[in-house]
Amino acid sequence: MVCVLCVCVVLVCMVYVCVCCVSLYVTYVLNLLDSRSVMGDLGWVAYPKNGWEEIGEVDEDYAPIHTYQVCRVLEPNQNNWLHTGWTQTQGAQRVFIELKFTLRDCSSLPGGSGTCKETFNMYYYESDGEEEEAEAEEERQMVGVTATEEEQEEEERATKEARYAKIDTIAADESFTELDLGDRVMKLNTEVRDLGPLTRKGFYLAFQDLGACIALVSVRVFYKRCPLLVRSLARFPDTIPGSEASQLVEVAGRCVNNSLALDEAPRMHCSAEGEWLVPIGKCVCQPGFQEVNGTCQECGPGFYRSLLQAGGCSKCPPHSVARESGARVCSCEPGYYKTPADPANMACTRPPSAPRNAISNVNETSVFLEWSVPMETGGRKDVRYNILCRRVLPEGRGLEECGANVRFLPRRMGVANTSVMVADLQSHTNYSFLLDAVNGVSPLANDHARQYVTLNVTTNQAAPSPVSVVRKGVSGRSSITVSWAEPDRPNGIILEYEIKYFEKDQDSSYTIIKSQKTEMVVEGLKPSSAYIFQVRARTSAGYGAFSRRFEFQTSPSLAVSSEQTQASVVAVAVTLSLVLLALVAGFLLSGRRCGYSKAKQDPEEEKMHFHNGLIKFPGVRTYIDPLTYEDPNQAVHEFAQEIDVSSISIERIIGAGEFGEVCSGPLRLPGKREFQVAIKTLKAGYSEQQRRDFLWEASIMGQFDHPNIIHLEGVVTKSKPVMIITEYMENGSLDSFLKKNDGQFTVIQLVGMLRGIASGMRYLSEMGYVHRDLAARNILVNSNLVCKVSDFGLSRVLEDDPEAEYTTRGGKIPIRWTAPEAIAYRKFTSASDVWSYGIVMWEVMSYGERPYWEMSNQDVIKAVDESYRLPGPMDCPEALYLLMMDCWQRERITRPKFDEIVCLLDKLIRNPSSLKKLVNSSHRVSNLLVEHASVELDHTTLSQSVGEWLDSIKMGRYTELFMEGGFSSLEMVAQMTSEDLRQVGVNLAGHQKKIITNIQEMRVHLINKTTVTI
Repeated sequence: MVCVLCVCVVLVCMVYVCVCCVSLYVTYVLNLLDSRSVMGDLGWVAYPKNGWEEIGEVDEDYAPIHTYQVCRVLEPNQNNWLHTGWTQTQGAQRVFIELKFTLRDCSSLPGGSGTCKETFNMYYYESDGEEEEAEAEEERQMVGVTATEEEQEEEERATKEARYAKIDTIAADESFTELDLGDRVMKLNTEVRDLGPLTRKGFYLAFQDLGACIALVSVRVFYKRCPLLVRSLARFPDTIPGSEASQLVEVAGRCVNNSLALDEAPRMHCSAEGEWLVPIGKCVCQPGFQEVNGTCQECGPGFYRSLLQAGGCSKCPPHSVARESGARVCSCEPGYYKTPADPANMACTRPPSAPRNAISNVNETSVFLEWSVPMETGGRKDVRYNILCRRVLPEGRGLEECGANVRFLPRRMGVANTSVMVADLQSHTNYSFLLDAVNGVSPLANDHARQYVTLNVTTNQAAPSPVSVVRKGVSGRSSITVSWAEPDRPNGIILEYEIKYFEKDQDSSYTIIKSQKTEMVVEGLKPSSAYIFQVRARTSAGYGAFSRRFEFQTSPSLAVSSEQTQASVVAVAVTLSLVLLALVAGFLLSGRRCGYSKAKQDPEEEKMHFHNGLIKFPGVRTYIDPLTYEDPNQAVHEFAQEIDVSSISIERIIGAGEFGEVCSGPLRLPGKREFQVAIKTLKAGYSEQQRRDFLWEASIMGQFDHPNIIHLEGVVTKSKPVMIITEYMENGSLDSFLKKNDGQFTVIQLVGMLRGIASGMRYLSEMGYVHRDLAARNILVNSNLVCKVSDFGLSRVLEDDPEAEYTTRGGKIPIRWTAPEAIAYRKFTSASDVWSYGIVMWEVMSYGERPYWEMSNQDVIKAVDESYRLPGPMDCPEALYLLMMDCWQRERITRPKFDEIVCLLDKLIRNPSSLKKLVNSSHRVSNLLVEHASVELDHTTLSQSVGEWLDSIKMGRYTELFMEGGFSSLEMVAQMTSEDLRQVGVNLAGHQKKIITNIQEMRVHLINKTTVTI
């Protein structure tokens, strides 16, 4: 037996050398104990002393190695213990124990002893230190003073071993025989066990042999931890995982120096495997600093950074300077200015020079002024013009401002064009006009820096202005006395007036009389008749225009007067009675109606006001629909930055859109580092309507600012092709990305993606927007797996709150992603977006599977209307599927809000054990198929046997397994789940997915061919 053991040790050492040559450990694994690294004796204690034996050897590099072996297989009742020294946990609550050992097959031993074992046991005992163990040993010695040495040793051993708790029974995957010894082949076993939760400072390990032939080559104790990490300018400390294998420890990040949290405080989750997962939030450098190699460094002199969302430091714009480091804004040079509304990257500007080439054209008492734009506009485009009108007083007495009766067309201040008409001046009068060009910074400059242009004109003679008022005086049966006031602008001495009159509705026949006074009695009129009067004045310059029409009536004749007077009195009395009754009834009805309306009125209804034609409510952040702008270019340039086409380089085509190609390339903005962007182009030969539709999406996208919404960099509209520039998302659309990486992500990573999408939709909902086309194809993914909502081609602004409706007038609707009420009534709400989000969840958890598979749109509409819902995807956590079902509630008011969805996903991320329970078969089947109903299945489909069906999908190898598992008919196969497949023996993930996919297609086929009796 000794010889056998010697050979065993030699071979074990040889195998050990080979194994050690390839052992590598990643950085997050920290060793607490490694028997291979101890240079001297291990000092472990064996009971009894003739049991486990330490063997010291050297490897091929003459480095010492230690093994423990025991092989007392020919002696009955073996109980050999090997105790390690005390191992400190270093704060770890869960550790891993790796054993490398060899074990001889009992059948290969001489005589084939019946007492031989092929397993051994591993134990542990927690302790706060070696001192504690020494005190316990001293107490045991005091108790056993009177016992014999052998009895005392046995008692100490029993007492010590009684404190140990069993970890596991260790068996070998491969054992060696005497033939293996002859061939010098040794089979080394490696077993790893985890231990936890640990509550003391350290522990002892023990190995119990009950009669096996074992060589323990090495023992390594280690634990895993998440290493120190700096990500997105947030520092996450070295973190020890939790005590549970599935537990995620949420760790708050601390922004590095000179940085701040953006939107959400940064945090990550440390897994039991020592991996950082589910990043949330990030930090950005403070204004005046930029990110360089994971730290925030001050902007150098001549550079600045003003916004948290900005990229790196930018060079000061023209005519501005930053003399010290860390500048948030650049100061303007002397003589240059900037308004508070000007963006930080705008150059400092100055007031414009005076208007050029000013001329005047006098037309009687009107003057037309015209000029050219200034030679220097000051670097701004908001140049406007002011006109100061002054009348020259006689005899050189100076100037006085023109009165309020002088009219300026279109206006006197802030004229945008380069001409103005000044009307209603006095005739034969000298005037002085002062033209002043101003821009946004003119109020900031000194008055002496402003330049003016003076024009002196003299008005001509002019006819008087129209008479404004004609009054009726005493009237008789055949006469009316009329009077009037002198024209407001006589423009000279009034020589006479003309009075024009005619009987009402007979203006083709009229009479004109003249008067030098402002009153006249017109005679020869008919009694009880209405007449129209007009008056005009004449000076030496001629007649002015007639006044507007005034209607007067003569008195009735005496014969008719008495009857008409009596009738008039009766009519007036009746009229007054009716008016009084109407007022009383109106008051009562108004009171009732107001009371009813008040009861039904929204508390915020009285506070609404108008903006750009849209009703807004205070406190609700609502974006402006670009369609409310008469000029779409105004909307685009209000919400999107115009980018010079020379700053863009198109490198390659990455896709095609509705209006043209989608490309990528670098964007080089002045003062900023070059970075990749996506470029949507408008194809040649477009119509003006197509151009509006193309830029409409940019007008909406430019109003959003959220980490989970695609960011608009700007537009190119002043050259061809017209472009929309957005941030570049390296991984493309979410559905394609998931299909390419089928099964490659953990559940936590998928939930993190869903959380990002929900966060972006929460932002849109709060802004009052309905997306209408939320689907995985319209979600983009960057290199950090951050999902961002995109494609706002179907978006519409809501006019009041996130629950309001938008009704379309037809158009295409993505049926498979659209809520029932939106399909039936064309009414879209944030609740219909929640329905679509539930479909996106299903797409994510099924790795880009097509919703409802190959069902037609009409079949989908019918199935959803009959309360059918998509089954849970394979290996989908039940908590996520229940959230999907909540999103698919028929009544939209019962669906969750997006802020509730975000909160729920956060809870699931913090408690990953809630994601362990998978969707069971009842959830997967009963929601799509009506069970236990009177169903007449399509006999053509079910006439196949299970074997024929498996053969048709090239899975015939599993026919016997299906039969043995009790799935002998296609009706039973149609209700199988992935767990059922594993139970019958289909263990390959690819085969599982293929069979499940075909089962789902079978279910769809059964739905289309099923008659359900309720």
